[in-house]
Amino acid sequence: MSIWELTLAFVVVVLMLVALLANVLVLLCFLYSTDIRKQVPGLFILNLTFCNLLMTVSSMPLTLAGIIYKSQPGGDQICHVVGFLETFLTTNSMLSMAALSIDRWIAVVFPLSYHSKMRYRDAALILSYTWLHSVSFPIAAASLSWVGFHHLYASCTLYNKRPEDRTQFVIFTGVFHALSFLLSLIILCFTYLKVLKVARFHCKRIDVITMQTLVLLVDIHPSVRERCLEEQKRRRQRATKKISTFIGTFILCFAPYVITRLVELSSVVHINSHWGIISKCLAYSKAVSDPFVYSLLRHQYKKTWKDIINKILKRSSINSSALTSEAHNRNMSQLNE
Repeated sequence: MSIWELTLAFVVVVLMLVALLANVLVLLCFLYSTDIRKQVPGLFILNLTFCNLLMTVSSMPLTLAGIIYKSQPGGDQICHVVGFLETFLTTNSMLSMAALSIDRWIAVVFPLSYHSKMRYRDAALILSYTWLHSVSFPIAAASLSWVGFHHLYASCTLYNKRPEDRTQFVIFTGVFHALSFLLSLIILCFTYLKVLKVARFHCKRIDVITMQTLVLLVDIHPSVRERCLEEQKRRRQRATKKISTFIGTFILCFAPYVITRLVELSSVVHINSHWGIISKCLAYSKAVSDPFVYSLLRHQYKKTWKDIINKILKRSSINSSALTSEAHNRNMSQLNE
């Protein structure tokens, strides 16, 4: 193996370990916290976590084996199943992010009617659509034998081996990415930009009230005034950073892979195999970033996993103290004998 291949294999291993740990932690938080389970966005996050976990344990190991052995790992049946899952899970995770953005849009733009517009039943209907939408493309691809091991990405994915089907495969690939990546990106941009507009409007209102208060409070200490102005600045930047993170990670992780898949359809442009694997790793990195972007860095999830860790540590400390006292009593009884 060359140094490039060793580096790419190491990157895939790191992505697998971090994605597995982070998504399992999100799942534990969901199972542990009643408050998280009661919230409607928790269903979308659970679905996204499920997709990321299944992608981590199915597609990533075969890509790692493909990089190491430079050939199809396992038999055709295994590769077809993994390629089917890869297509389904990637589409499902994209649509889950779009569903989360729709939930945030309704919550911020229509706060008074949120609970009537986004109930568990509505979330279940949205998830049903995402599953139906996501499973339709891999079923069509599998029925046309367009799933297999692709050496450019060292993974089992959409792949056409028959030259006579090239035109149909090009149309299918274009429609697939338009109705998965492009559709999700449009929904993300529309909803989050609406959310940003409302957030900026509220920030302006708060800024006006803050400035009026500072003008009225003549005797206020300069340090307090500075802290108020600094908080005012942070408040304006907070919403922009969050929305930039949501949209930016989606584009950074998926766009290189989608563009590479589309450029690959042209026989004019030659794509380097190393870049193909790098673009695939970027798509896999979404399974690593999602737990932090949507869950673990939020206050409620931070509090939950800290409670879980404290509970585990407290239980272990109680067990160790019990064992220590038991050993002490045993030693005392032996001395008395």
